[in-house]
Amino acid sequence: MTLLTRRQLIAGAAAAALTTTHAASARAARPIDQFRPSGNGRVDHQALDMLLKKHVKRDSAGYTTFDYAALKSRDHAALKAYIVAIEAVAPSSLSVNEAHAYWINLYNAATVDIVADYYPVTSIKKINLGGGGLFGSGPWSRKMITVEGTPLSLDDVEHRIVRALFNDPMSHYGLNCASYSCPNLVETAYTAGNVDSLLVLNAVDYINHSRGVTVQSGRITSSKIYSWYAADFGGRGNLKQHWGQFAEADHNAAIKAASLGRFVYDWSLNDAS
Repeated sequence: MTLLTRRQLIAGAAAAALTTTHAASARAARPIDQFRPSGNGRVDHQALDMLLKKHVKRDSAGYTTFDYAALKSRDHAALKAYIVAIEAVAPSSLSVNEAHAYWINLYNAATVDIVADYYPVTSIKKINLGGGGLFGSGPWSRKMITVEGTPLSLDDVEHRIVRALFNDPMSHYGLNCASYSCPNLVETAYTAGNVDSLLVLNAVDYINHSRGVTVQSGRITSSKIYSWYAADFGGRGNLKQHWGQFAEADHNAAIKAASLGRFVYDWSLNDAS
């Protein structure tokens, strides 16, 4: 299969509408415009890259887990220091790709930090910090990071910044919610230079894995990401076309011949311990 760049995929796909009856998609229509990137600044994510390479584990099927126990016992302070350092960056001064990588890294680092704070825990949804936004319980609605003087929640970063400002369905393959059914938390920090290719590779890993898209008896079972955020992918009617850009040949043939079925999600922690 030929891997296209993120921008080629966007150009060749139907425009991702940000209007839907789903509450999360409604939030994506209200961007925090002060963070819209309009410069050429750069960010150093080497500290995060080192932590990911040390604590992300990949199995034989290509699925990644994270060693929260090891991070909490040895490297939690280093992760917190990284978060503080990039909170001090002005992402509005970055280029589009640099800012896209910045926000994905910040979201993922903050998520790992929250889980490590409360570890051991079996699911991020059990970390109930007074509001879970879309998911009812969990940490997503609590203001816990501050960028350019603005307190932000994980919901803000995902829905009002990443989804709203970049308008790129591929973002879903970068944001990791510390759960089994998420796309992989990869072993490399995102950068302006690799964000396009890493998101494509993560989409390939996800769609060809059982937690992403499976076909059995002519029916497709897929991740609830494709239900919650169907509008970002051009609507449910466009999902098979989207999957086909990344599915291996036999898998793609099965997808084409099948009908949409269930959407499922496993919130178990992506724990390597």
